[in-house]
Amino acid sequence: MGIFNRKRDPEPARDERMVELGRDYAIARRHNDRRTMNRIMRQIGTDKDVTDLSDFRAGQESYDSIPPIPRGRDRRR
Repeated sequence: MGIFNRKRDPEPARDERMVELGRDYAIARRHNDRRTMNRIMRQIGTDKDVTDLSDFRAGQESYDSIPPIPRGRDRRR
């Protein structure tokens, strides 16, 4: 193995639909939107070809890594 080794381990193929659902779930959780959260979980539960939820979790973590915007206390004035 040299310094300029170009061989890399190929990344596993990601299911973009599951990543997007995970991101949507994280957004709904941050905004306390229980209706959307339940809809997404029902959609995943009824989907027969879902075998691994790692892509779903990766989508959640990608959104959760963004910190929320700090809100001021006197916004209601």
